[in-house]
Amino acid sequence: MRILAIDIGAGTQDIVLYDTEREVENSLLMIMPSPTVVIAGRIYGAGSRNKGIFLKGSLMGGGASARAVRQHLKQGLEVYATPDAALTINDDLEKVKEMGIRVISDDDTKPGTLEEIILQDIDMQAIGKALAGFGVEMPDMFAVAVQDHGNSPYLSNRIYRFRIFERIIGEGGEFERFAYTRDDIPADLTRMKAAAHTLEKKGMIFMDTGPAAIFGALFDPAAIQPAIVVNIGNGHTLAAIVKDDRVRALYEHHTSSLTGEKLQEQIILFADGKLSFDDVFNEGGHGCHVKETEGFDAIRSVIVTGPRLNVLKNMQSEKKNMRLWEKLHFAAPFGNMMLSGCYGLLASYLRETQARSHI
Repeated sequence: MRILAIDIGAGTQDIVLYDTEREVENSLLMIMPSPTVVIAGRIYGAGSRNKGIFLKGSLMGGGASARAVRQHLKQGLEVYATPDAALTINDDLEKVKEMGIRVISDDDTKPGTLEEIILQDIDMQAIGKALAGFGVEMPDMFAVAVQDHGNSPYLSNRIYRFRIFERIIGEGGEFERFAYTRDDIPADLTRMKAAAHTLEKKGMIFMDTGPAAIFGALFDPAAIQPAIVVNIGNGHTLAAIVKDDRVRALYEHHTSSLTGEKLQEQIILFADGKLSFDDVFNEGGHGCHVKETEGFDAIRSVIVTGPRLNVLKNMQSEKKNMRLWEKLHFAAPFGNMMLSGCYGLLASYLRETQARSHI
């Protein structure tokens, strides 16, 4: 079986073409700009030419692309969008309209001078061309990770996102509960559903980017449970307490709001059960939910991964908290730190591969 795993983050999209008949280390790999970064570039390009834009396609990740749209409006340039594309900016279309974006259908009359920009988290044509350039065929099986806050037009998406996590952890927190097939994606996970629609009827597994990275990092040999696994991403930092392959607690903050010293402090407070949802939320983070913890002293390893792991790595020469550093390890599952999310997506297949290698 050949599976294309795509982990879509705020800065990069990380891609692994995994073949169950080959060693994991021989998988084909790509680290490319995130779709939202690509779309932002196109919007800024239109702005440099003083052209209005018409956003079409589907709901996708915001971040860089949403900031580019706001900049376009500040320039006094027109922005039109279909309803599905407009949801990328905000789940409440009335708020989108209040920004100055004209929400219209594909059939409505619009100025012919507008530059059309297609919004989508997965550009099958671009990925297919990249593979075809090396004589590689696109597989029929896909595993995709996107960060989905859930559809929350009337509630902070940070609160809504943690309600989703709380539910999954309350149900047991196993890996399988964070993963969905095309047909069982919950209705409120609209970004995942939009990505599934892009892939049409191909075989698929979907996860949120944070849990995918957590489960992928556990493939590092140094990950001994109970563990704290920390993914320091370009946009968000997520930490989980994992015991018996179950997530027992989650913490998530914006990476830009964290220093190495602050992150060290909050990891220990989190493990000790002394960090609340409000502590994190009120300083602009997403939140914290602890179902179960035996305290930091019971943690056997602190596993750190993600493209911004230098937030901690740069502090190795001035370790502020030796309790943490005695257990800390910078993970590189299967030799590659950037691909933790992809390996989390592929976890069920990789576990089988590991099991066979020990027979």
